[in-house]
Amino acid sequence: MRLKEKIKIDSLKENITVSEAREKLRDDRTRGIVKWIFEIAVTIVFAILVAISGFQSVTLQESAMEPTYSVGEKFFVNRAIYKFGSPKRGDVIVFKTSASDDAALHIRRVIGLPGETVLIKDGQVYINGKVYDENGAYADITNAGLAESSITLESGEYFVLGDNRNNSEDSRFSDIGNISKKYIVGKLWFTVSPKSKIGFIK
Repeated sequence: MRLKEKIKIDSLKENITVSEAREKLRDDRTRGIVKWIFEIAVTIVFAILVAISGFQSVTLQESAMEPTYSVGEKFFVNRAIYKFGSPKRGDVIVFKTSASDDAALHIRRVIGLPGETVLIKDGQVYINGKVYDENGAYADITNAGLAESSITLESGEYFVLGDNRNNSEDSRFSDIGNISKKYIVGKLWFTVSPKSKIGFIK
C-alpha cells in the first residue's frame, strides 16, 4: 500500500510540475503576443500621426549633436508646435538654411533668443553679457567663429549650437548663421530608433 501511495504521490507531483511548466509557457507566449501587438499598435498610431497631423520623421545625419544624439538615430518632429508659440532656450530644433525644398535638414540646440546678444569668450557662451549656465556637461568652445564678436539677434532670429561644441557647424559659422523662425521645421519630439531610446524627448 505504501509503495502504491508513494507512486501516486510522485505521479501527482510530476503532473503538477508539467502543468506548471505548460502554464508558464502559455504565459510567456501570451506576454510575447501582447508585446508584439502593442509594438504594432504603437507603430500604426505614430504612422497615422505622421500622415495626417503636424509630424514628420527625420534621421540625424551629422555628428553635431553627439553625444546626446548619434548619427543614424531617427526622430519624429513636431511641426505644429511653433505655429502656436516660439522656440525656447534649450529646445532641440530641426531647421533648414533656405526656403528650398531640397535644402538639408539640420538638428541643433537653441541658445540665443530674439533680441539677445550672444558672445563666445574664453570657451564660454555669454548672453546679454552674462555667462550662460547650461544644463549639461559641454566642452569649452575652442572656436568662437562669428560669435568672437557680439551678435545681436533680430526679431525672429535664433542662435543655435550643436551639443558636440567643437565638431559642429552652427550659428558660429556663416554657412548656418542665425536661424530665421520661418526656416524652423519643428521641435525634436520623439525618438523612434534605436529601440533602447524609444520615447518622448525631454
